[in-house]
Amino acid sequence: MAHRNSNLIRKAKPLRKQPTDFSFVGVVYTALMLFMGLAAIHSQANLLFAVFGILIGVLVVSWVVSRIVLRKLEIRRILPETFTVGQQSSVQYEFENRKRFWPSFSATLFEITSAEVFSRQPLTYLLHVAAGQRAMVSAQVIPVHRGLYHLDRFQVATSFPFGFIRRASDRRLSDGVLVLPALGVVDRRLLSMCVSAESSGSRMKPRRGGTDEFYGVKEFRRGENPRFIYWKRSARTGTLVSKELTHVSPPRLQIFLDTCLPAGRRTLAGHAAVERAIAMAASLIACTIEEGLAVGLHAWASEPLTIQPSRGKRHARDLLAALAKLPLNTQFDSSRLIGSAAHLLHRDVTGVLITPSSDLASACVPSRTTWVVIPSDSPQGRQWFTFGPETDFEAAIPLDQLTSLEQAT
Repeated sequence: MAHRNSNLIRKAKPLRKQPTDFSFVGVVYTALMLFMGLAAIHSQANLLFAVFGILIGVLVVSWVVSRIVLRKLEIRRILPETFTVGQQSSVQYEFENRKRFWPSFSATLFEITSAEVFSRQPLTYLLHVAAGQRAMVSAQVIPVHRGLYHLDRFQVATSFPFGFIRRASDRRLSDGVLVLPALGVVDRRLLSMCVSAESSGSRMKPRRGGTDEFYGVKEFRRGENPRFIYWKRSARTGTLVSKELTHVSPPRLQIFLDTCLPAGRRTLAGHAAVERAIAMAASLIACTIEEGLAVGLHAWASEPLTIQPSRGKRHARDLLAALAKLPLNTQFDSSRLIGSAAHLLHRDVTGVLITPSSDLASACVPSRTTWVVIPSDSPQGRQWFTFGPETDFEAAIPLDQLTSLEQAT
């Protein structure tokens, strides 16, 4: 178990441990240069001394030019708003050469801090940027761990012009990285099941008291909105009457996400089941928002977290960001989760319980309300949500939880 965990945590390493060192080619070149110097001293041949001086000059030029390349080279990192586990994204780097005359060539940038969040460390290459100009390069990355992280330290290095001397410079630039849970394809049958379970919506018989369509007339009462007065009928009867409209609301879903992982289930498989449940909730949220439905969330995040049902892309981003930052939950089980949200259980909302365990799923659901229960470890749950082959829920565990699990085992 510990060996498997250690393989999931990839430690980032810098390109060069020292600011300046020799490459393999540089070591060979230096050895040949010293051999030429010994031959010149032994033979006292002027030609050999000249060649030896040229070789020293080339080495000095390589050292000076590599220093100039990195001098006054400013770098800015441009990140997307969010990343998604298992989906390829692009990180942009802007190189600005603030030197007045000298261009910069052949620079390699390598992320160090929190680079283990990705399948491989972000690495990009700058070919050329002229003096006083800017250049944009990108690095393709695939996030593997859910959560909120910070890219703080990176290294830029060069071996220009001859590849003999490698010079590296460590830089610090702090940027936040929010990695959303993996998103899968939701079976349309599940969405139809959630909609048909609604006690309100376009499938329900229209009710009075709304503002949608004409339902009938009623006697106008003081305090009501005068714009609903039916003047033609009022003038004919001599009594003020107002229009009564129907109320037809679209389906509203409230997702209850159970992430409880007791001490006895704190294994790699248990954490992976929780990550699958979180990914199922994220996929259902993305699907329902795309369909124009209202969806909310109730989960545990150091304390009960409740987001009321709503629509729109901004609301979807808020829900997915909340899922991305969910911490380890060892005590707040599904019974307490549902018990803490009694105010959400009314006839206008259908509850959707997503839990990592099918053993306790049916025991905690109230019998007087409409529910859809989705255990992540059940064959039915795996059939309703399809994730790509590149999605690894064991690797998707946040780094802090994975580290604590490795220490415990």
